[in-house]
Amino acid sequence: MPPTQQPIQLIHGDCLEVLPDLETDHFDLVVTSPPYNLGIVYNRFKDTAPRDEFLGWCKQWASEIKRVMKEDGSFFLNIGAAPKNPLLPHQLLLALTDGESPLFVLQNTFHWIKSITLELRTEKPVSAGHFKPINSKRFVNDCHEFVFHLTKTGSIPLDRRTAGVPYQDKSNISRWAHTGGHDKRCRGNNWFIPYETIKSREKNRPHPATFPIALVEQCVRIHGKGTQTRLLDPFVGIGTSALAAKNQQLAEFVGIDLDQDYLDIARQRLADGSHR
Repeated sequence: MPPTQQPIQLIHGDCLEVLPDLETDHFDLVVTSPPYNLGIVYNRFKDTAPRDEFLGWCKQWASEIKRVMKEDGSFFLNIGAAPKNPLLPHQLLLALTDGESPLFVLQNTFHWIKSITLELRTEKPVSAGHFKPINSKRFVNDCHEFVFHLTKTGSIPLDRRTAGVPYQDKSNISRWAHTGGHDKRCRGNNWFIPYETIKSREKNRPHPATFPIALVEQCVRIHGKGTQTRLLDPFVGIGTSALAAKNQQLAEFVGIDLDQDYLDIARQRLADGSHR
């Protein structure tokens, strides 16, 4: 039976078994980060399948995502790579968008910047954000991940201004007619969204691959449906996207995960009103 509609639902189970029970053409927005197939150690999921098998599995759940998404829906797919395995994001993207019957159209590619150093002409360099250092003579520190914006048609309007940033040069507001007098411009495809500093990973972020709440909130803003948004995350983990849905007061959220322990943590985070 399909789950009863509630503002926030967390469902324990395999997404390939749960997704078919969800209503067709129902969700405005899907934001998720699936297992990366890079050997990350999860509680119950084995992240070491042969690449072809992994891509085939991804196409299965992505087909269900397409079915449950509205025609004007957006699917934001977050995926990272590893220095020794740099092609995974592109291989997955091609699996979902290439071939005779592609599932989705790639409408935008966003770069989630976790850490950056700015070297301004008149100031000292400023470093912000967090990254996992790499001890290597061949590879540099990896400070970003991809967020692929996938849609059914490639022509879905976005709310670029709500998801944007103020003009640095305020004279542009009156000089350019397209501003409409508003002090907001398109942010572009580089999103600097650092993790919040935590004191204990085991206590505050007990999951090996999470994204910040602000990343999900940015996806909600740019899709532009506001509080009417119905959001799905088929790999909800410890509930980051559920917290974003709660913060944004969305109409509906459904999260699915194979790991009951992660869901228990998600429910506790929601009950605590955690913002991490």
